[in-house]
Amino acid sequence: MVAAVIGALLVITAAGSVIGTIIVPRPIGSWLTRLVDQLVSGAFRLVMLKIHDYHRRDRVLAAQAATILLAQLIAWLAIFFIGYTLLLWPLIPHGITRAFTTAGPALWEIGSVDDINGAGTRAILDMASLSGIITITLQIAYLPTLYAAFNRRETEVTLLNARSGVPSWGPELLSRTHYALGSGTSTVNTLPELYQTWERFAADIAESHTTYLPLVRFRSPRKYSSWVISLLSVLDSAALYLAFAPKAAPTVPARLCLRSGFECLNGIAQAMNLKVEPASLDSGISLRYKDFLDGLATMQKVNFPIEREPEEAWPEFVGWRINYEAAAYAVAEALEAVPALWSGPRHPQQKPIPPIRPPAGRPPR
Repeated sequence: MVAAVIGALLVITAAGSVIGTIIVPRPIGSWLTRLVDQLVSGAFRLVMLKIHDYHRRDRVLAAQAATILLAQLIAWLAIFFIGYTLLLWPLIPHGITRAFTTAGPALWEIGSVDDINGAGTRAILDMASLSGIITITLQIAYLPTLYAAFNRRETEVTLLNARSGVPSWGPELLSRTHYALGSGTSTVNTLPELYQTWERFAADIAESHTTYLPLVRFRSPRKYSSWVISLLSVLDSAALYLAFAPKAAPTVPARLCLRSGFECLNGIAQAMNLKVEPASLDSGISLRYKDFLDGLATMQKVNFPIEREPEEAWPEFVGWRINYEAAAYAVAEALEAVPALWSGPRHPQQKPIPPIRPPAGRPPR
């Protein structure tokens, strides 16, 4: 009877994990899926210990999300298999071996178990068959939802890359928007719409990527592109605009975008069980003032309109960035995102990659 009780608990655990992960439209923690994620991610980290080049690391990590999905399915079916085996053990003759060979065909729908008698035993076998069919069917149906969310995310990231370059960077986004492909006419008036779009983008990511956590590890098709780096660059651009040009900046769209963005990043960091220190003005931010001045220099090269001196703008910028920096750095490091400027530490031998820029032209007047 002890074996049957343990088996029932295993079946309930696996069923709860399947329902919580695939069906329930909200993030529900499961030790099973968290363990699978940790084991697969740990295996990939071991593989990459001696790979220092970012391009090679990116190619290896492209398979991580798919591996997690497959390992997740295997784990569910394995737990069901062990659980139903233990449930059958007290009910059929010839011990645990017979229970294993009976539960397997029922769960995988392979072979025949017609020689088994008894209403209780038959009910367990029918439940095993249903569990196997439903789990595999739900996993197959789950994939279009994942890829629909992935495609929706990457569409916005690709559009941003066309505007801000890759890897994305906040000062570069502002500079290129003002530069407007050297057309001679600034397009900073398009930034309010951009911030509204990315406010919605952050809300979409917060909902979909915490509900279906493997989405977080789906990498962009382009090697220098990353959703977390793109979001970070948009938030940095909004913070810089509010800090340097508070009169000209689109205050409400920029603030709403910042709020939606830092709630998204903190929510995903929490869902990934990443350690993020609470925001505090006393602790400040990790970004150095020198790097801040480098970003300002990039903006000044195209005569971006500046209303404040850097000494005056710095505290304002820190006040915004402190809300999202720690979470963004933690998520970027956990995902091995492209080491863009202002995106935190990565592998010790990976240097920050500046945006790839086209040949210089004439800035707008």
